[in-house]
Amino acid sequence: MSKPLVTLTGEPWRSFGLIDSGHGRKFERYGPWRFIRPEPQAMWDSALDDWDADGEFVPASDEDGGGRWVFARPVPREGWELDWEGIRFNAQCTPFRHLGFFPDMAPVWGWIRQRVHGLEQPQFLNLFGYTGVGSLAMAATGANVVHVDASKKSVAQARENAALSRLADAPIRWLVDDCSKFVAREVRRGRRYDAILLDPPKFGRGPDGETWRLEEDLPGLIANCAQLLDADSRCLFLTVYAVRMSALALRELLSQSLGHLGGTIEAGELAIREESRGLELPTAIWARWSR
Repeated sequence: MSKPLVTLTGEPWRSFGLIDSGHGRKFERYGPWRFIRPEPQAMWDSALDDWDADGEFVPASDEDGGGRWVFARPVPREGWELDWEGIRFNAQCTPFRHLGFFPDMAPVWGWIRQRVHGLEQPQFLNLFGYTGVGSLAMAATGANVVHVDASKKSVAQARENAALSRLADAPIRWLVDDCSKFVAREVRRGRRYDAILLDPPKFGRGPDGETWRLEEDLPGLIANCAQLLDADSRCLFLTVYAVRMSALALRELLSQSLGHLGGTIEAGELAIREESRGLELPTAIWARWSR
C-alpha cells in the first residue's frame, strides 16, 4: 500500500546545524566553523541581519555548477573531525560546494537502523556511498556492509572515516565500481540484502568511463535492486537531489519494481530544520519500501 507524501526533517545536532537561510543562501555550522552556501529553495527573507561566516562558496556565473570558496578566516584545508551518533568523520570544503557529507541524510540513516533492528548481522548495500558516513552508521550496529562508489577518492575518504570511527576492522567491503554494473553482477550471483540505500547523482561517470544519467538509468537499477530483496528483506531507501524530478514519480517507480514484495511504499521530501525559527528547508526528494 502507498501513503501520502511525508517530510523527513533533519534536526540540529552537536556537529551540525542550519543556523539561518534566505535570499537564495544558507548559513550553516560544521563543528566550530560557519559557512554560507547557495540554496535556491531558500526564497524567503533571512531571520538574522548579519551572517558572520568563516567561508562562503560563491557559485560561477554559468550553469555548470562550478564556483569557488572565499574565506574570511583560516579554515583547515585538510579538514576537521565531526561526529554523528558516535560515528566520526572528516568534514572539508570541497570544490563541489559540499563539505564531505550530506547532513540531511541523518534521518535516513536513523530510519534504516530502526528497520533492521533485531537482525543478527544484517546485510546492507550502500550504492553511491560517497564518503561512507551511512555505511559506518550501519557497520556500528553490527551490519555486514557493501559500500560502492565510482570515485576512488571518495572510497579512500570513506576508509579514512572508518579509521576515525574505530571501524577499520568492521565487516565492510569498500568497492570502487560502477553501481549499475555491480548490482547486475550481484543479481547474477544470486545475492540478497536486508537493506539497500541509493543516493544517485543526476549525472556521473563510472571508474571505466561508464555514463550515468538519472532519468535514463534509474529504472533499470531499481529493477535490479528489487531482485536483491526477498521475503525476509526489510527496506530500500532512494534519495534524489534532482529537483526537476517528482517524489510521486519515485514512488510509482518503486511501486512498479517492488510492489510484488508487499510491504509499504512511501515518498516525500528531505528537509533540514533551521535553528533561527524552526522552518524546514527542503533539500531532496525520496522514496522508500519497507516491511
